[in-house]
Amino acid sequence: MPAALLAIAGCSAGPPAGGAAPPSPPPAAPPPSGEQVVSGAPDTAGSVPGSPGAMYVFRFRQTEPGSSAFNYRDRDLSFYFRPSPTALYFRVENLQGRPVVIDWDDSRFFDVNDRTYKVAHSTTRWRDRYSPLATTQVAPHLEYGDFVFPVDYLLDPGANAGADEQPHLPLIPEDSSAPTYSGRSFGVDLVFMVEDRQRTYSFRYQVASVIPR
Repeated sequence: MPAALLAIAGCSAGPPAGGAAPPSPPPAAPPPSGEQVVSGAPDTAGSVPGSPGAMYVFRFRQTEPGSSAFNYRDRDLSFYFRPSPTALYFRVENLQGRPVVIDWDDSRFFDVNDRTYKVAHSTTRWRDRYSPLATTQVAPHLEYGDFVFPVDYLLDPGANAGADEQPHLPLIPEDSSAPTYSGRSFGVDLVFMVEDRQRTYSFRYQVASVIPR
């Protein structure tokens, strides 16, 4: 499975003589905890979510819509999810004979600290965090796979980093703070255009347990 992380009062003064100071960009949200950073979110083929050398094993529960198999299906789309400490992986199959579109800009991620963010996915980079994200088309009767996490969890890769690097904070730290996240919830609202109508699919997950490896 893959991995990821992110980092983040005083007196006021009058504006400078030349006029009001330009607004500064919103600060990045603080990481859930710890110093872990991951690049991208390569999924693991194993049945246990988390990094192979992590201190803890995580178990998750899909609470909305309830499903012990981490799936959901209606007449248009079929979903399968793999929640992990690094990112939320999913596959979606278009069951109909017409294309559907994922609207990333209107989709939202809800983290374990009850904060809401725009969604980042596999092609989102640090430079994209304040720009509109291109939609993704899911062709008729085909499947699309990706992963999502909060866009504010993206980290500056630095001037010498490669263009394809995607450093970010994990959804849940895999360090000694991990047990404090047991019982917390996170999730995503994925927005699709189906027959030119916007439709929101909401999925929520709970950290069911955090067990020492």
